[in-house]
Amino acid sequence: MTPDLTAPAARRRSAAAAGLVGAGVMAAVDEIVFHQVLAWHHFYDRGTPDLALLSDGLLHAAELLALVAGFFLLGDLRRRGALVVRAAWAGVLLGAGGFQLFDAVVDHKLLRVHQIRYGVDLLPYDLAWTASAVVLLLAGAAVWASARRAAPEGGGPSGSRASGGTTGGGTPGRDA
Repeated sequence: MTPDLTAPAARRRSAAAAGLVGAGVMAAVDEIVFHQVLAWHHFYDRGTPDLALLSDGLLHAAELLALVAGFFLLGDLRRRGALVVRAAWAGVLLGAGGFQLFDAVVDHKLLRVHQIRYGVDLLPYDLAWTASAVVLLLAGAAVWASARRAAPEGGGPSGSRASGGTTGGGTPGRDA
């Protein structure tokens, strides 16, 4: 199947679709580990327990929507031969880091919908939460830069195959 996207467009779409997956995975980890297993907080802690539980359910619905949409978009890119795998991995890391940074800055500090944990000194938790976001974002940026260097700017996304990407059912690192 002939790709209908240029290499830069295929990279961007691969990263964006995978970014939804990354944000959804990080939301799931946050919800499962911190909301359910450790019970440190709910998505919205400034109301009744029923409202807190409802807010967790809405977060779960949004996380599932992001995962399903991201995987459908990735599947469509793969079907059309336009998936750039390295750019998709960059998107997963950038999406996860973006979710984590948004949660740390906007949810915890600006809107104060919840804190990481209650009844403890928040500084170590805030630093660890934000540092994990920065590490994910830096790793995603490094993989993105690698994806940009690996593929030529002109033509279709097939240039990414030669250096570790794949655009469909082929073997990574092997031209079809």
